[in-house]
Amino acid sequence: MGMDLDALLHHYFGTTELDDLDEAAIDTGRERLSIDFGIERESGRRFAMWALLHALGHAPDPARAFKDPRERSAAETYARAAALAAKSEEDWA
Repeated sequence: MGMDLDALLHHYFGTTELDDLDEAAIDTGRERLSIDFGIERESGRRFAMWALLHALGHAPDPARAFKDPRERSAAETYARAAALAAKSEEDWA
């Protein structure tokens, strides 16, 4: 079972609006998220945590993060899509 983004944000940061937090609160939430990612065993939850870490710029490389080739491939695909979306957003700005 995966995790809802709002649930993840609220659990680790106490809010769904990261723009409202100072850097210390973001660092604390990101550290807690990183620790939980390292010990989580359920693949859907791990992927959701990794995706949030990726969005925050702190995800481990998919090759290190995922032993399962399918999960690693999904993370690599996600990372490419996120980079493409960011570039497309920059092009529109």
